[in-house]
Amino acid sequence: MKKRLLSMAMASAMVASMAVGAIGVQAEEAEGYTYGLNETFYSEEPVTYSIMFSDASWYPMTETWKTEGIFAKIQELTNVTLDITSIDSGDYDSKKALMINAGEASYIIPKTYDESAFVEGGAVVAVSDWVQYMPNYTNFVETYSMQPELKTLEKADGKYYRLPGMLEAPLQDYTFLLRKDYFEGAGYDVAALEQDWTWDEFADILADVKAYMVEQGIVTEEDYIWSDLWAGSEVDGSGGNLLKLVGAAYGVPSGWAVGNGVEYDAETDQFYFASTSEDYKAYVTLMSGLVKDGILDPETFTQDNQTACNKFYRGETALLSVNRSQYTSWLANMDEQLGEGNYETYLCVIPKSDKHNYMPENIRLENGVMIAQKALDELGEEEFIKMLRFVDWLFYSDEAYDLVKWGVEGETYQVNEDGTKSLLDGYKCGGLGIAGEEEDIDIRLQWGYAGGNYYYGGTVAQMSDNFIPEIMDFVNRMNEYRDVKPLNPAYTANEDENEQLNLWKTPLIDNVNTWTLQFITGVMDVEADWDAYVASCEGLNSTSMVDMINDIYARTKGE
Repeated sequence: MKKRLLSMAMASAMVASMAVGAIGVQAEEAEGYTYGLNETFYSEEPVTYSIMFSDASWYPMTETWKTEGIFAKIQELTNVTLDITSIDSGDYDSKKALMINAGEASYIIPKTYDESAFVEGGAVVAVSDWVQYMPNYTNFVETYSMQPELKTLEKADGKYYRLPGMLEAPLQDYTFLLRKDYFEGAGYDVAALEQDWTWDEFADILADVKAYMVEQGIVTEEDYIWSDLWAGSEVDGSGGNLLKLVGAAYGVPSGWAVGNGVEYDAETDQFYFASTSEDYKAYVTLMSGLVKDGILDPETFTQDNQTACNKFYRGETALLSVNRSQYTSWLANMDEQLGEGNYETYLCVIPKSDKHNYMPENIRLENGVMIAQKALDELGEEEFIKMLRFVDWLFYSDEAYDLVKWGVEGETYQVNEDGTKSLLDGYKCGGLGIAGEEEDIDIRLQWGYAGGNYYYGGTVAQMSDNFIPEIMDFVNRMNEYRDVKPLNPAYTANEDENEQLNLWKTPLIDNVNTWTLQFITGVMDVEADWDAYVASCEGLNSTSMVDMINDIYARTKGE
């Protein structure tokens, strides 16, 4: 179903405004609390809650975050002091697991993508038992019909153990930044073509773009004109972002989205192993052809990110992956290398396949928050509910959303007459994709705003309130021209089944990733070696895994 963002946002806002009063009153009356929907959480007595923090090396936490930045502002508003356990983002998942398993977890555990390992041991709370005390959370669930998505989080006991970030609608972030001047030089108007172009057609266009670049002396016949990032030595060996984007167009999981390789077929109402399907074969055939034809650099899958960026900045390649937060940085680096006005770029709609018109994103859930069982044990039920109200405010209220993303109105940002937001003079923010002068203060580096620990979900209007016109235009085109792939139905495995599925998954998906990159880079030949690849997956239990998943799915439907 296609989504036209502005109309959705307006309609959703009307529904939300109608729901506000009822839910707020209900929350207030339920336990005699004064806290309700769209109210600031405030503790009459000073209180401290422990919280884990994934500390990114490219914007590390500094003391000013606590003394005058995000944590100080949270304390001023709520009377809550956060006892922060900071963990380097590169080690966050492993160290978080060690602390939880040792009984040393913080009460609040954000930035969690998979809670499964902590459920059976009782280390984290079944948060679905407590969400009735969270008015902002429940309002979002009801207003935007999030129940089907939440169903996918349920475990065998019918409960879920992670409070997810929730999105009104999927918004495509990653795409390709094209050298529009190169494409026009080759005779192509990308804005006129992108609505309907397929990957096969895009490959033909890229061949002509290379011919133009060779003719102009920009590259030689031996050079590649596409050398990408987020797919090589700094990712997990899966092909990362690039293979996720292309695979999605073919209806198959790959790269960052490979998961367990399993997809759902609505016609048969069965799951199947998509990584050995004909669609997957068509996808790797396309990718291997791009390498074989001298378009896509095979070093994409081994090089570091900066190497790929530098080739684009110097004008040696015709396109590069980009996301919203990096867009202005890419342009700034090109200005430095090539000179402002000496190039033209275009954020393009991602090509589709002959069979599918899907955009890569179809999920309305983000990473989320676990609550440690020790919080309930140590606080007792009444104080635990109070803490949940604070979590509800911090992660799900409009007020906190603006604070953790933009800072303080009148201090770091302003709301303009047309309702848009903008940073005040003297400020910039890499996390928001808002560039500035060298001497301007970056509100993320200085004070911790616009960081990743307070995950960005929310309404379309909230998620897009920092988008510059070029980004908003891309998002609108993507949502107009591409469909959102239906969610796979949920299936709920028990502990033993989960353990077996995970035992099968790891070696199987390692094998899928290895063969996929070998096909693409030409180490293996798709036509000659495909049957051997399928056999290797079957030898690693791909059939057994699908059979078990279908049995679990049948049982889940019958419950």
